[in-house]
Amino acid sequence: MEQKSDKIGMLYAVFAYVVWGLLPIYWKLIEEVPAGEILAHRIVWSFVFMIVVVLSMRKWQGLGTEWKRIVKDKKKLISITLASVVISLNWLVYIWAVNSDHMLQASLGYYINPLVSILLAIIVLKEKLTKSQTVSVILAGVGVLYLTVSYGVFPWVSLFLAVSFALYGLFKKMVDIPAMYGLTIETLIITPIALIYLFLIPENSFSVQDITSMKNLLLIGAGAMTAIPLLLFASGAKRIPLAMVGILQYIAPTLMLLIGVFIYHETFTREHLIAFSFIWLALVIYLGSIYRFPMRKMKMRDR
Repeated sequence: MEQKSDKIGMLYAVFAYVVWGLLPIYWKLIEEVPAGEILAHRIVWSFVFMIVVVLSMRKWQGLGTEWKRIVKDKKKLISITLASVVISLNWLVYIWAVNSDHMLQASLGYYINPLVSILLAIIVLKEKLTKSQTVSVILAGVGVLYLTVSYGVFPWVSLFLAVSFALYGLFKKMVDIPAMYGLTIETLIITPIALIYLFLIPENSFSVQDITSMKNLLLIGAGAMTAIPLLLFASGAKRIPLAMVGILQYIAPTLMLLIGVFIYHETFTREHLIAFSFIWLALVIYLGSIYRFPMRKMKMRDR
């Protein structure tokens, strides 16, 4: 049962990362809208989307129960509030980076992120790595370090994205709540701030009179584009070790890197190629170690 849960969790996480890897294309379609405004709409429409999901699945009573339970548990309330704040800041910097032609820096940030996630898994959650997995972490670290040094400047965007998303993953791991309820409560907590921001800004790109315009529809659609992969990520993170979640994260920055280079023509250097090779070698070794050991255990049981 545990092995089956791990496989389901990995599938959820992989699909979430693929969607995240393709999201830069979506944000580029509305790059004329300021990053702060895109973020506010993303939060509000994510909340609306989740409410629709909860109501359609007749889970309203369950949501209420979970909300009361979290409010009574100070530790869980703090954790889910911190998760809401951290992921919102991550979204803001990410959207700004993509629409300001810093997609490769954003990609680097999500390459570094799994290393931070693994560090948190070892220090906070006391998870352990096998020798093969340790080798893969070292290889990935070498690739990321080489890529970081090759920039010649302090990669604050990359480091902020890496640390903030790793912390989000940790906070989600600490809150024992179904993914659907968790995401709904996260967006509920931060939506009032987003609404206040939208009401206070001098000019709003969203127009009620022209609600069917492409820009408006894309802003509304940001809710679904945000909620769906986050639901998958939350479900996957609960089923697999945080260290594995961190390694699978390489899927998203790889897609982001390819999109930045081949679609938006950002410069791909020799240094990028070397780092890319180290990171994917690390991923192959890590995944190989994950599936080799379960197979051995199954053979021992058969005997």
